[in-house]
Amino acid sequence: MRIAFGVYGVLYVAIEIIGHELSQVSWPQLTGLDIATALADALLTVALMVAVLVAMDVLGHRWRRHRRAVALAEARAAAAEWADTPPITVHAWRAEPLALAAAPAPRWPRRTASRVVPEGDYADSAYARRAWSDGPADAPGSRL
Repeated sequence: MRIAFGVYGVLYVAIEIIGHELSQVSWPQLTGLDIATALADALLTVALMVAVLVAMDVLGHRWRRHRRAVALAEARAAAAEWADTPPITVHAWRAEPLALAAAPAPRWPRRTASRVVPEGDYADSAYARRAWSDGPADAPGSRL
């Protein structure tokens, strides 16, 4: 459809140019040379119009190719710049914890005050094991 409009436009321009050239000459004085001149002028005009359109098309294609190449180069440069960035350091918003105070130095040998506790002051522990048995190992009920 686009080509059909283009061909119609070219034929219209050619016929208008030929008509204008022939209207400059009166009909009784019209010769073959006048008709050939009108046709040559019309074809030259059409050829120049086609040349301008083709040049615009070629330049448009080159310009688009150039813009794509520039965009690709910019994208590669941006990707390389992004890949070469150092890692981002993040600082904590909290202050560092305070160091603990050192423990007092141990005193060896440890000297403890011996305290004498009367026998009846504390109850025996129900969970404590006896380090030795009170009776013989063969006594009934001592072992299961």
